[in-house]
Amino acid sequence: MSASPAASQNDGQASGQPAKSGNEQVKFRFCGDCSNMLAPKEDRINNKLMYCCRMCQYSEEADSACIFRNNIYNVIGETAGVTQDVGSDPTLPRSNKRCPKCHEVEAVFFQSQQRSAETGMKLFYVCCSCGHIFQ
Repeated sequence: MSASPAASQNDGQASGQPAKSGNEQVKFRFCGDCSNMLAPKEDRINNKLMYCCRMCQYSEEADSACIFRNNIYNVIGETAGVTQDVGSDPTLPRSNKRCPKCHEVEAVFFQSQQRSAETGMKLFYVCCSCGHIFQ
């Protein structure tokens, strides 16, 4: 079968370069004998992480202790949840700030929705006429 996955060689990296610490990528590894996917297994005698085939006796030593990586990106936009119709909300404070899009002078304003230590207080304005969001 020529379309079977190739066995993992060297360090398992597609580029041939070692993985960067802290941001390494976890890759699937495949058996060199039967092309089945290798599973991580602990070698308790030698205190090493191994990748072993469940169908045959093939095994290889892992080059990294990382077998799973879950990246969670928690980026909230500064204007998250803001719609253009907030201009009609009577509970929001109003300002005489001029809209750069339609040049009307009535806008509602609110504070940035990002809550982090490095974010200072930013005010965002929403034009009551066209709904344009600006600072």
